[in-house]
Amino acid sequence: MNSLPFAHELRLAVAAVREAAALCRAVQSGLGRAAMEKKDRSPVTVADFGSQALVCRTLAESFPADPVVAEEDSDVLRLPENAPLLGQVCSFVRRFRDGSDPEILGWIDHGRALGASGRFWTLDPIDGTKGFLRNEQYAVALALIVDGVVEVAALACPNLPEPVGLVFSAARGQGTWTAPLHSDGEPVRIVVSDRDDPRIAKFCESVESGHSAHGESASAASLLGIVSPPVRLDSQAKYAVVARGEADIYLRLPTRADYREKVWDHAAGALIVTEAGGRVTDVSGRPLDFTRGHELASNVGVVVTNGRLHDRVLEALKTVGEG
Repeated sequence: MNSLPFAHELRLAVAAVREAAALCRAVQSGLGRAAMEKKDRSPVTVADFGSQALVCRTLAESFPADPVVAEEDSDVLRLPENAPLLGQVCSFVRRFRDGSDPEILGWIDHGRALGASGRFWTLDPIDGTKGFLRNEQYAVALALIVDGVVEVAALACPNLPEPVGLVFSAARGQGTWTAPLHSDGEPVRIVVSDRDDPRIAKFCESVESGHSAHGESASAASLLGIVSPPVRLDSQAKYAVVARGEADIYLRLPTRADYREKVWDHAAGALIVTEAGGRVTDVSGRPLDFTRGHELASNVGVVVTNGRLHDRVLEALKTVGEG
């Protein structure tokens, strides 16, 4: 296995998201729903910062030359009024790794690369923070991108399925694998569903209507003849359920014309699905372009399917004005 391309990166990525997921669960047990708000009013928790600190420390130690494009930075933690929050973050991080407060702040800021070319990592330390706060679905999502191609992905889903948790992993050309998140169980290869009749397809979308246009999704589903209501869940867990064959379609449709997706919200999930046999594009059928820094600036929306249904989904979206 270690002779395969990117075997070392894949092993480290899986270990990193496992450790970060363990911290997230510790925070949930120790703090409940303690949270603060960022400037954009989305909640950010002690677990966001702690998860990023642990993953970035692993990456900095193992691949010091690799930039990391991550969602958080430590600026808010450095404000005097947030000293209690900083203390909580550092306390939880030190349950897993020794480090001083300045060192932990430095680990968080190792993820401050705003855009990168060549080889870089992208991290969402908690994808689906609102799901985390509701004790529902969230994920720790890590991916390695080389020259615009996602080569490695690790996706920890602590509540999928409840209460076990799974880690999903993929390297390009090597399939998608899943294993219990908090044990040494053997990885199992997974593939997407073989459903090709849209009338019996299952589709999922974001819980938050601000993240995806639910009305347009419903219109497209109606055109396709889908009768089952959408399953709404947070985070890249939606990619995971498509990869496992539990859903066939995931739609993330833009809620405003100028919105562009962030790379950390899709890189890991996209490889997880494609290596399981599915297909991922934007609403016009273009591949996701990871060469434009921290945003998917060349793409509008995201369409994820088992592959067999993809073209029909794109046609339906075009009909409702989304393609």
